[in-house]
Amino acid sequence: MENKVIVVFGGSFNPPLNSHFSLAEQIVSEYKEVEKIIFVPVNQKYQKKGLLDNKYRYEMLKCVCDKNEKFEVSDIELKNERQLYTIETLEKIQTAYPNKTIWFTTGSDNLKELRTWNKADELTNKFKILVLERDEDCLENIIENDEFLKKHENSFVKVKNNIKSGLSSSFVREKIKQGKSIRYFTPDEVYNYIKENNLFK
Repeated sequence: MENKVIVVFGGSFNPPLNSHFSLAEQIVSEYKEVEKIIFVPVNQKYQKKGLLDNKYRYEMLKCVCDKNEKFEVSDIELKNERQLYTIETLEKIQTAYPNKTIWFTTGSDNLKELRTWNKADELTNKFKILVLERDEDCLENIIENDEFLKKHENSFVKVKNNIKSGLSSSFVREKIKQGKSIRYFTPDEVYNYIKENNLFK
């Protein structure tokens, strides 16, 4: 019997959008071996302008994940003294789930920089990487034109029937600052949480 898979979905989730959750739902639906998706928000120590405190981003994810038995949110990076490297996060999750196969999901834009990541060789040897094609990107072309990726091409899995969304968290934050509605950009739980806590003003 094939090992069950846990997919690690990292990001800033600043705020989490409907597109994040629809992608996760799509992965669970398309890949029968996937048991659950673990959302892993980055630590606020991560060098990104305008990043909300850990607490808020964790709670926004949690209020959605608590309503889906296939979704979970982890504070594994939030409770660390520094921002973990991706391989460190994946190894910690693998230790917590020794009998599961761990996949990591990333966008094709990040894949182009994968060779520069910490212990990139080890990362691609140990874990499968589920790739979400962005904009006009084609995974096969990206791999073909990059010697590092080509060497590890068996580590990459393309998200099937990828639903592409041009919506970004920065666009949503800007709408909030302008006093405009963000309803239907985020799940209702996130929308209400942002309003109640007066975030991104």
